[in-house]
Amino acid sequence: MNSRKRRHLSAAAMAASAALILSACAFPDYAYDKNWGGGVGDGPTASASGDQPTGRATGDVTASPNPPSSDEVVWEPCPDVSGDAECATIHPPLDYANPDGETIDLALARIPASDQDNRIGSLLINPGGPGGSGIDMVDYLSTTISAEVLARYDLLGFDPRGVGRSSAVECFTTTEERDQFWAADWPRTAEGYEESAAIVQPFVDACLENTGDLLAHVDTISSARDMDFIRQAVGDEELYYLGYSYGTQLGATYAELFPDKVGRLVLDGALDLSLSPEEHSLSQAAGFQQATETYVDDCLSDPASCPLTGPRDNALTQIHDLLAQIHEEPLPTMLGRDLTLPLALNGVLVVMYEDSLWPYLTMALEEAMAGDGTTLLILSDLYMDRDTTNDVYTSNTQEAFIAINALDASTAYDLASVEANAAALKEAAPTFGEWWGYGEKLAELWPYPAVDEPHAPSAPGAKPILVIGTTGDPATPYHEAVTMSEQLESGVLLTYEGEGHTAYGRSNDCI
Repeated sequence: MNSRKRRHLSAAAMAASAALILSACAFPDYAYDKNWGGGVGDGPTASASGDQPTGRATGDVTASPNPPSSDEVVWEPCPDVSGDAECATIHPPLDYANPDGETIDLALARIPASDQDNRIGSLLINPGGPGGSGIDMVDYLSTTISAEVLARYDLLGFDPRGVGRSSAVECFTTTEERDQFWAADWPRTAEGYEESAAIVQPFVDACLENTGDLLAHVDTISSARDMDFIRQAVGDEELYYLGYSYGTQLGATYAELFPDKVGRLVLDGALDLSLSPEEHSLSQAAGFQQATETYVDDCLSDPASCPLTGPRDNALTQIHDLLAQIHEEPLPTMLGRDLTLPLALNGVLVVMYEDSLWPYLTMALEEAMAGDGTTLLILSDLYMDRDTTNDVYTSNTQEAFIAINALDASTAYDLASVEANAAALKEAAPTFGEWWGYGEKLAELWPYPAVDEPHAPSAPGAKPILVIGTTGDPATPYHEAVTMSEQLESGVLLTYEGEGHTAYGRSNDCI
């Protein structure tokens, strides 16, 4: 991969595994929102009548599916969601080009509005990724969103197609297989590029075997159409939506498809959807470099507790050299697993999503510089939704992330392009960029072509859409939010001056 996944992350959300992150080092050369695949252009534009999409669509969409009415959706208590949540499953088509064909399971969870007499509608949420569970996010947001909003809206989470409790992508099926794959420190040179196929091909084969036909239909456009299926199933005239990180791509795609159905949309941690995968990865690499520099400045402000020594460039070199040493010889840990370079990068960069966690990175670096990789590995496990205590992965977010991104945009994987991109990443992020290159082999071997390409979303006719950007956001750099707000004809920009990824729920009362 070129860079990091986009997703909402806070200390509370991390503890609840509501957010999702993937190893940039395991797939060091693809932007964590747009990547891979052979690539085809837009499908035909569907009719603007009724609930048909008025913008981009996949395939030859000739008819709308028939969602259940709100009276037909069966809501039951949720066994694994706290509070007053209730759950349901609905069944949109696997392929919207064949609306009467095979269907999938789409899992929903909601907490009803506390003031049903004055209820406005359902507030649909997406935590990012791609691959994040909106159902897991319901618990967190039920304590974060203001009481005034929760009084007027049902809080509604869903696991997008390919994710979690919905019809899900499945690749490797054992913890051991997953551990080996995500920890693999494959060659990151032009000479070793072809060798990475030996690591990638078994993963691709497992995804094909264990996921089946769904693997070809987990693209963002299909998920945006699922969102309108949900809107109709819960009986709302318009879509009300809060999307974080990759969720801004999902929300903007919905606005393109159904501008006349846009209600109140908030897109927090927005992406510039006109960037190519390579451009996205460079943007993110620079964002994480900036965040790392800010962390270093903060650490050096208290020399007595900081394991790094100033000035800033010297401290950054110390982090780089530590990673280089781990690349040559993984560190032992108290968990019985070695800390490889991909896992070490996870442990360092996950903390950049939430500045309140910087002290944990300081502790982890101090231990690692003394030869113990335990705390960095614990941070990496958190990053990967891996239960350190029970040695299980608690979600399929990594696999879903790869499969969804694979269908969302294509990239070049000729060796000249691979080398040029690797060089650009190293320049954009001198602390760690040299280990993000040469990951395109997964793109080359992925079995399905992309169904969309980079473009500037405009959504003419949509009601005002609020776009939030954070000036110190590493994963979705602020300039991308500025661009999305300008591209959307009704976009309005709200800026949070601060550090960390996204703003709503982790910044201040103004936001």
